[in-house]
Amino acid sequence: MSEEILKKYPELALEGLPTVKQRLEICNKAVTQMAIEASQVCIKNWGRSLSDITHLVYVSSSEARLPGGDLYLARGLGLSPATQRVLLYFVGCSGGVAGLRVAKDIAENNPGSRVLLATSETTIIGFKPPSADRPYDLVGVALFGDGAGAMIIGSDPIEGTEKPLFELNTAIQEFLPDTEKKIDGRLTEEGISFKLARELPQIIEDNVEDFCDKLMSVAGFQNKEYNKLFWAVHPGGPAILNRIEKRLDLLPEKLNASRKALMDYGNASSNTIVYVLEYMLEEAIKIRKDGGDDPEWGMLLAFGPGITFEGILARNLCN
Repeated sequence: MSEEILKKYPELALEGLPTVKQRLEICNKAVTQMAIEASQVCIKNWGRSLSDITHLVYVSSSEARLPGGDLYLARGLGLSPATQRVLLYFVGCSGGVAGLRVAKDIAENNPGSRVLLATSETTIIGFKPPSADRPYDLVGVALFGDGAGAMIIGSDPIEGTEKPLFELNTAIQEFLPDTEKKIDGRLTEEGISFKLARELPQIIEDNVEDFCDKLMSVAGFQNKEYNKLFWAVHPGGPAILNRIEKRLDLLPEKLNASRKALMDYGNASSNTIVYVLEYMLEEAIKIRKDGGDDPEWGMLLAFGPGITFEGILARNLCN
């Protein structure tokens, strides 16, 4: 949101007007442009040709149109018309890890494939003018942010050309029965209306340990060995991070990357896991320069509507 947008669309600052058309005019264009820019940087860092991308997974909860943003992203990047596309809409904060899970499955089942995962979000789709009757809205305005992210996922990396960062070993998804109203989003004439239950951090705390133990057992870790892992947790908010740290008895530095991403960019929904992983890589470089060792195994976690838990047991390949 900006002064420029409010001058062009003054109706967005008024309560009760049907503005979904105007919001989508802004959002559909904005998320595509941000996704293109993030993807171009990612592809440049990857070092291989655009024509080597075989699949596209696109994630967004900030647009609605037919055809979807996956097609506009593919065209904007100049991908081949034969690129196979998957679109994940309205997955919310778990979208980034969900996208990784889907990309992992595609890569493992299509030898030689390279999957571009792109996420893009803007809060304008759910913007509300300030109201004394809804002081809690200010929490959302302060917490959520815009942005985009991108990654390349594949199997059997080409030595000397590709430098893999993480191995996505095992991915699982689980929803908590009877919690579908705890993260409630609806597309209305005034845009998307979100309601987050106050007990959401407590619900995540109560269920995160069992969920993580299922993933950890795959790599042979015993229960409670949480500090032997690295942790890339979607920072839904400070309360959620604090509750996870407390329940798992994590050392404070274990969630440094998540807290830094939240501080710098806010909760940018599906994008935020990309920022967390980026900060983790920066931290790992500093640790190795100082002669230390960063953990080989770790956890990627996110929580979204459902309430849905997404988790990936990953191996750090940068050591």
